[in-house]
Amino acid sequence: MFAQISNLLKLRIGIIMMLTALVAMVITPGREPSAVEMLVLCFAVLISAGAAGAFNQYYEVDIDRKVARTCTRPFVTGYFKKSPLWLGIIGLLLVAGVVPAALILNAPTALYIFLGAFFYAIVYTVWLKRRSWTNIVIGGASGSFAVLAGAAAVDPDLGPVPIQLSLVLFFWTPSHFWSLAIAKNKDYAKTGVPMLPVIIGNRRCAEVVMLNTLMLVGISILPFFYGLGWIYLAGAVSGGAYFLYHNYLMIRDPAPRVAMKSFFASLLQLVLLLVGAVLDVLLLG
Repeated sequence: MFAQISNLLKLRIGIIMMLTALVAMVITPGREPSAVEMLVLCFAVLISAGAAGAFNQYYEVDIDRKVARTCTRPFVTGYFKKSPLWLGIIGLLLVAGVVPAALILNAPTALYIFLGAFFYAIVYTVWLKRRSWTNIVIGGASGSFAVLAGAAAVDPDLGPVPIQLSLVLFFWTPSHFWSLAIAKNKDYAKTGVPMLPVIIGNRRCAEVVMLNTLMLVGISILPFFYGLGWIYLAGAVSGGAYFLYHNYLMIRDPAPRVAMKSFFASLLQLVLLLVGAVLDVLLLG
């Protein structure tokens, strides 16, 4: 049962969003948040992202059943029966995330959490995914709102570092997801979803990924000039260089195996950047 619920709520994505929000909370200058506030932020982001993930699967049953990667999702298999009742449950999950954030943290934090879920569930899933290759670019802004939520919980008047980190997530998402889309090009072509590699081919898409990652790495260095120190810079540069190296390999050979390595390199890049930010604040103050 837990595995099915985890699959339904896309908990792996939710955990990434939760951690980025928590890191933003920790590194934002200002008052020190309490343990309760940290727990509320983590719960609110995780459950709201889960609501968006569940809606994504509710809406995309017709697509999910066509490919091996998604055909075991619980609405496809019938483990959970798709019905209007689920829309109510999903709505309650979103309320359960946003309301505590508003009551215990503040209204801007709750708004950013809501916008993160809205962009993934509605902007990405409903409006863009089946219509435009920009789906993951615009819809991917959901990750940026998690950063803003964490920062706003400490200081609603967002400073330059939280805004820069939100831009990092904005540029990270296309490079991360397009690497996966290159690896799964045939699946997206089969479903008719206009992901970028389906439209322009794997090699050209790999070149776009490289360009996007170069912008990502450039932006990720900016917080060093606005208060973060050398530990953060080391994490941002090393992770960025590793990701760019795998982008380069993907341009040379945009085969699924190479593209998946680029996909996993994006995860390492984000981890090194976030860990570097936290260690920088904790050790260098």
